[in-house]
Amino acid sequence: MEHIINQATVGAGSITQDVTRPSQQAYQILRLGFTVAPIAAGVDKFFNLLVNWDQYVPAVVNNMTGGNAHALMLVVGVVEIVAGIGVFLKPKIFAYVVAAWLGLIIVNLLMIPGFYDVALRDFGLLLAALALGRLSQEYSL
Repeated sequence: MEHIINQATVGAGSITQDVTRPSQQAYQILRLGFTVAPIAAGVDKFFNLLVNWDQYVPAVVNNMTGGNAHALMLVVGVVEIVAGIGVFLKPKIFAYVVAAWLGLIIVNLLMIPGFYDVALRDFGLLLAALALGRLSQEYSL
């Protein structure tokens, strides 16, 4: 069976990628998802259109910030935007940054009763970020 080959030129060299391979497609899907989702969530920290993000700050963390959960969430938003851009530019590195960030988010959510389901969902995202990191070793330019 004949495969469709996509040529991508990088600098003076050429990298051949078989876009029909399921693993290549999985890499592209995960890279897109971990670029768009962190950027969208990060930007929304400034607008609270999706959700009031301040509710995800545990009381102990809010107290550590002097009761300024909103300012903390703005910093979180900037980190998420940078992480999303990083995944787009350097997935070999930033897939693991996103995985570590999700680990911190999970710990944070486990400190708030009633958000265990969100922590479990984020654990699934952490595993997907690790999968992107592994796939990027083969497919990232």
